[in-house]
Amino acid sequence: MLAIIGIVLVFGMVFGGYMLAGGKFGVILKAAPFELMMIGGAAAGSFLIANGPEVVKGALGDVSRVFSGPKWKKDDYRDLLTLMFMIVKLLKTRGVLVLEPHVEKPEESTLFSKFPKIQQDHFALAFIADTLRMMTMSMDDPFQVEECMQRQLKKHHAEVHARAAALRNMADGMPALGIVAAVLGVIKTMSAIDQPVAILGGMIGGALVGTFLGVFLAYGLVGPIAARLDQTYEQDHQFYLIIRDCLVAYLQGHSAPIAVEVARGNVPSSLQPSFHELDEHLNSLPADPLAA
Repeated sequence: MLAIIGIVLVFGMVFGGYMLAGGKFGVILKAAPFELMMIGGAAAGSFLIANGPEVVKGALGDVSRVFSGPKWKKDDYRDLLTLMFMIVKLLKTRGVLVLEPHVEKPEESTLFSKFPKIQQDHFALAFIADTLRMMTMSMDDPFQVEECMQRQLKKHHAEVHARAAALRNMADGMPALGIVAAVLGVIKTMSAIDQPVAILGGMIGGALVGTFLGVFLAYGLVGPIAARLDQTYEQDHQFYLIIRDCLVAYLQGHSAPIAVEVARGNVPSSLQPSFHELDEHLNSLPADPLAA
């Protein structure tokens, strides 16, 4: 909702101010399609040149986050804390080997299937399964496990933020591409130097539309989109820190409720369940985490 209001304000204030100042839209409307073709087409081409297919696909697919916000919502954080509580409880009461079948085929696990959104997230599922797999191979030093998990988190964090960086780089280049379009307009004007002043004025105005659109789109639209994506990625990163903190707390000898409480601190404040709310929810769970 805020993104929509922001876009309306950007366009409304810029073009509304231009209109109230006595500006005429004729020149802009006449030149805009050609200038947008040059600026937008060159920006898109540069975007494809500078980035690999995974970054391009991810960046374009994530633009909707500007309107929908981060992937993980309040109920998802509660579900993750619940899942981690179940896992740590099983580790404490029945040992790591009870989780081996769930680790080997997590996409078919009855435990993970209780939380379908988490199960469908490739990184979250692999992150949990890989760490538990290390534990089944007797890697139980909390410092070593935390270091391995941190490396995975760092890699994933960098891969995700590369999408926003790609859009930011495109935004940084758009003012220069606007100048390119404007220079071409000046070249066109100079080739018609024998025309009347009124015609030359319109042609110069059309050329300047290129500079305007390059700067306007860069700082009014594409740049803010990249900034918003960065924010959503950063907030979603907290989701995976919960997994790290829970499993490391278990290896440090803490009980399931304590491990979950340690991890609860990484939930973004606006989405964080209260201690009593989460405690009441966990107490309502079946005694056997693997029960249907």
